[in-house]
Order: sequence, then C-alpha cells, then structure tokens
Amino acid sequence: MTAQQLAGYLLAGLGTALIAVAGIALVRLPDTYNRANAVTKAAALGVVCVLLGVLVLRPTPFAALALGVGVVMQLLTTPFAAYAVARAAHRSGAPQTPATYRDDLTEDTHHAGGRGPGAAPTP
Repeated sequence: MTAQQLAGYLLAGLGTALIAVAGIALVRLPDTYNRANAVTKAAALGVVCVLLGVLVLRPTPFAALALGVGVVMQLLTTPFAAYAVARAAHRSGAPQTPATYRDDLTEDTHHAGGRGPGAAPTP
C-alpha cells in the first residue's frame, strides 16, 4: 500500500466516521435545533472528507473537477439547508429543550409587535 492510498483511505474513513457521528446525533440530541446544528457540521465535513479521499485515490483532472464541484456545493448548500430546517421548526412551534437559554427569534417577534420574525415596520 502506497502513502497515497493510505491517505485516501484515511480521509474516506474519517469522512465515514463523521457521517456516522451525524447519524448518532440525530438519535441522541434532544431537539430539532441541536440536531440540525450537529448534523450540519458533521455531515458536511464528512462528505468533504470522503470526496477528498476519493480524489486522492483517483487523481484525474475530471475527478478533480467533479469532486471539487461536489465539495463547493456541499459547503455552500448545507448551511442554508440547516437554516431552513431550523427556521421552519421554529415557525411551526417545535419545542426547545430547557437547556436552551436563549431564543433570539422569539425576541425579534416580540420587538416586531407580534407581526412575526422579520416583519417590516408599518408606515
């Protein structure tokens, strides 16, 4: 086994482990907000590690381009998806765990006169 193969397998293994941690977080964490936070970080980094491992194992220009696009898209879209899930959970009234001390969105709703988060002021 060459050093290149070892590095590729280690990256792919690390990515797989991070994705497994994200799966465990879905089961173990108490509410939607904590789950979205943990899964976003672990899964995004896990997918990036797996893709980099594949690139190290198959270093061709086409693979570099395809996997590079995959990495960029993963890093760009994952935070937005987590934000959308958390925002939808908040708007639908998903409960928070008592360990969560602060809810900025509820505070914004209160300051907006009860018109909802991000409501524009009335003229």
